[in-house]
Amino acid sequence: MNEQLVFGLDIGTRSIVGSVGYLDRDKFKIVAHYVKEHETRAMMDGQIHDIAQVSDSIAIVRKELENIVGYELKDVCIAAAGRVLKTKTVRIDYEMTDETLITGEHIYALDLLGVEKAHESIRNEESQRFYCVGYSVIKYYLNDYVITNLEGHKGRKISADVLATFLPEEVVDGLYTAVNNAKLEVANLTLEPIAAINIAIPENYRLLNIALVDVGAGTSDISITRDGSIVAYGMIPRAGDEITESIAGRYLIDFNLAEKIKMDSAKKKSVTFKDIMGLKQKVLSEDIRASYGTTVDSITKEISDKITELNGGKPVSAVFVVGGGGKAEGFIEGIARHLNIPSERVALRGAEVLGAVDFLQEGIKKDPLLVTPIGICLNYYNQKNNFILVNINEQHIKMYDNSKLTVLDAAMQIDFPNESLFPKRGKELNYYVNDNKRMLRGEMGEPAVITVNGETANINTPISKNDKIVIKESTTGPAASLRVEQIPEYKSELKVIVNDKMVNCPRFVEVNGSLVSGTCRIRDNDRIKILDYYSVAQLVEFLDIDIEDKEIYLNNVIANLNDSVYENFTIKIEDKFAEEESYGYEEEYEDEFYEEEEVTVKAPVSTNIKSESVKNAPPPAPAKEEANSLIVINVNGKTLILNSKKKYLFVDILDVYPFDMSLAGKKQLVMTINGVGCTFADELSDGDIIELCWR
Repeated sequence: MNEQLVFGLDIGTRSIVGSVGYLDRDKFKIVAHYVKEHETRAMMDGQIHDIAQVSDSIAIVRKELENIVGYELKDVCIAAAGRVLKTKTVRIDYEMTDETLITGEHIYALDLLGVEKAHESIRNEESQRFYCVGYSVIKYYLNDYVITNLEGHKGRKISADVLATFLPEEVVDGLYTAVNNAKLEVANLTLEPIAAINIAIPENYRLLNIALVDVGAGTSDISITRDGSIVAYGMIPRAGDEITESIAGRYLIDFNLAEKIKMDSAKKKSVTFKDIMGLKQKVLSEDIRASYGTTVDSITKEISDKITELNGGKPVSAVFVVGGGGKAEGFIEGIARHLNIPSERVALRGAEVLGAVDFLQEGIKKDPLLVTPIGICLNYYNQKNNFILVNINEQHIKMYDNSKLTVLDAAMQIDFPNESLFPKRGKELNYYVNDNKRMLRGEMGEPAVITVNGETANINTPISKNDKIVIKESTTGPAASLRVEQIPEYKSELKVIVNDKMVNCPRFVEVNGSLVSGTCRIRDNDRIKILDYYSVAQLVEFLDIDIEDKEIYLNNVIANLNDSVYENFTIKIEDKFAEEESYGYEEEYEDEFYEEEEVTVKAPVSTNIKSESVKNAPPPAPAKEEANSLIVINVNGKTLILNSKKKYLFVDILDVYPFDMSLAGKKQLVMTINGVGCTFADELSDGDIIELCWR
């Protein structure tokens, strides 16, 4: 039986009413009921002002009810007052590809699509965030024809007119916080006029044009029925407390005493009290009722105007009034007068609408005050097994429970961007290499960080009622980044034979028509050209060869500086004045086996800047009868070219390699050639590996 019990809580402006009961066929049986009035004005106009005070009062009500039912209450159904209420009516259509049997799930999906459409409309109109606290379907349509119940029919198109009701999220958040602080979880949330109308106006009455007014302490909530449906909701922030305040002002007493006097004046002929000056007063009850007559008239006038507005500019046929505030003298008559309808068509409803409610707890009298809290309990059954409430990123949402809900479903309902769930790539880089378009994708970011009730989760994690979901957006990875030297073509070298030695030269690179170094960063839409040739001038500059009084042959033909040198071309550089018989390389090497030696030269920044490895080399020696030798050595991992002498000693390295000799005598000098210790006078050979350092 415990699992069948429903705990409903009416958190009102003046009091908190708790009811626990269960549905037994057509009867709702109340097994426990308790009322706790606020000790201070912790709520005004249906809005919580002092959350801590309201939480304390809720905890007291919970404990008293637990003492009666004999077990712990964990879940509670609540209702929000209509303060700052927003309503929106929308038409929603859902089309199927084939003739389809309509099920309950189709109908619930249609309802939710209508609510989402209304919510989107509210979001477009309002700057603050609103939460849907209830909705009603005005009409269903099957293939554009009005129908009472879609389930079981076949059709290609179903539609609905949906009336959705919204409150600012801070109002809903205040309710949730107060309930959670009292160690309770919200099992169902509805709107107070929806809860009241479920009790006060049965469905068979809703064919008539009727208004229900729930007059509480802080607000008067209004709902309108017509043609079998609830067609509008509204409220005014005026109700019973304003009547109490007028009594307090008239007799110079505090609010709590004024509230007691208001209640006593409805039962006694006279009331005795002391005002704030300490003076004792005895006042006839009819005089007290007369003192707030102007206030009642003003409130009923505003309620009547709101009813007329919600009903399309015309009065309704009848008005039912529930709630304690409606008991004030002249209230019923005032509504009839201002709506200009017969007084017998405005009625205070209480015991007669609670015919389907049995109180198993002794001492409870059926009263209009009980309509809303019992309606809150019954609303749970209307929602049971259909909807659950969850909190996602501090937003409360209501979801249709198909027993397969996941984090992804909740994320979709709050329009969480799909791209923010998954890692995002950084910006791509588009560029051209030799007129061929290429694209480099950015790096991946991190996926969204998801927790459910504080535990690590993912988009497929199942969720259930009251779960707290937090999704931190995924991140965007770094944008694509590329240097010229990272292009594959840049790594391929141009091989040229210079004076019978194979030299590997990095290819020239142009970006947007300008020569660049390998470290140049490529920008979006850059046009890169990897050149497949050198000019003769560029080549001799890279080799740091002084060509004064030299003759240059390109493929055995005398060349000029603008000629192009392509892959495997042969370059010979000779002294113009050398004797013809000593010119030929064939005689010099006639007894040797020809072997190509590879030399790699570091790419320059521009044709006007020498390679890093040779920029400090001394000017070449004057021309001699025999050409200078060209050797390539490696000093401490750095390639150097020596071409100023016929032969080279270790000491010649100091002419082209920066080395601090000021440390002599302070540290040990290390000198090796190909791993073997040496002196400054040792001769160097092509390809030697040199170590020169202080240790």
